[in-house]
Amino acid sequence: MPILSGYLKAMPLLLVALGLALPLAPAQAADDGYPNRPVRIITPANPGGTTDFLARMLAGHLTKIWGQQAIVDNRGSASGVNGAQITMEAAPDGYTLFIPYHQHTVNAALIAKLPYHPVNDFTPITQMTSGGLLLVVNPSHPAKTAKEFVQWAKTTKDPINFGSAGIGSGGHLAGELFKLMAGVKGQHIPYRGTGPAIIGLIGGEYHFNFMGLTGAFGQVRAGKLRAIAVSAPKRLETAPDIPAMGEVLPGFEVVGWYGVMGPGKLPKPLVSKIHAGVVSLVKSPEFIKTMSGLGSDAVSSSPDEFRQFMLNDMKKWADVVKRSGIKAR
Repeated sequence: MPILSGYLKAMPLLLVALGLALPLAPAQAADDGYPNRPVRIITPANPGGTTDFLARMLAGHLTKIWGQQAIVDNRGSASGVNGAQITMEAAPDGYTLFIPYHQHTVNAALIAKLPYHPVNDFTPITQMTSGGLLLVVNPSHPAKTAKEFVQWAKTTKDPINFGSAGIGSGGHLAGELFKLMAGVKGQHIPYRGTGPAIIGLIGGEYHFNFMGLTGAFGQVRAGKLRAIAVSAPKRLETAPDIPAMGEVLPGFEVVGWYGVMGPGKLPKPLVSKIHAGVVSLVKSPEFIKTMSGLGSDAVSSSPDEFRQFMLNDMKKWADVVKRSGIKAR
C-alpha cells in the first residue's frame, strides 16, 4: 500500500512529464486566444436610433482593440425580446454579446410569459449609459416651470391626459409614475411611435409627454414644445436651466439606460476581458462627449453593480405596473 500510495501521488507529475496533463477547466481556458473569430453584438433595434448607434460605436472600438471583427446584428422587434432570447440561447463563449436597454427590465412586468429572466438568465457585463426623459408640453400650456406644472396637475378641473410612443414605453411608465407620486388622475393616450406622439402634442391632442431627449430637444429648440423638467435624478450639464422633476416632486426618477450582457454562465476570464474592452470605450473622452451631447452620462459599472441595478429596476417597474393597473401582454 505505501508503494501504491506513492505512485498515486506521483501520477500528476508523471502525466505532466509525458505531456498528458489533464486539460484546464473551461473557465480557466476560456480566455485563451479570445477572440479568434468575429464577435456578434446583438442589438434589439432596427438600424438607426440610439441603440444601433451605441452598438456600432462598441463594435468599431472592440474591432480596433481586439484585432478581430465585431459585427452588429440588428433584431428590432417584440420590444427587444427576440434579440434577448437569441442571446440567452447562445453558447457562453464570448462570441455573442447583447445591448440591453431599459425596456429589457420593464418587459418582466409587462409580458406575462417572458421566455427568460432578464437578469438571471444572462451574464451582466457593464452598464454603459444613464439618462433621463424630458417632460414637454405644448407652448400654450399654462405651466411654464416644473413647480407650476405639478400645481396645475393637482388643481386643474379639466381631465388630464398624457401621451407616449406606446403602451409600456418609457414615456408611458414615466407618466404613470408621475400620476402615482403626484396623487393625480390622468388618461394615457398611446401613439404608434415617437413621431406620431410628437405631432399629437404639437397639435394639442393631449397635455404632456415624457420624451426621449434627442427628439424632444429638437422640438423645444424649434419652439414647437416647451421643456418643463428632466426625469433624471439631477439636471443635465447640457441644459442646466431645466430642473429635475425630483426637485419639486421628491423621489421622482426615471432613468433610461444601455448596457452590455452575454449569455448566462459566461466564464469569469471572458467577463473580465469583455468588461475591460467595453469600459475602455465608455471611459474615453470621445464617448463621454458624445453621450453628453445626447443628454446622457457615461457609466462603467462592475458586473455585480450592473446586475443589482437591473434587479432594482425590475422591482421598481413591477410595482408601478401593478399600482397603475397596466395590463401585461
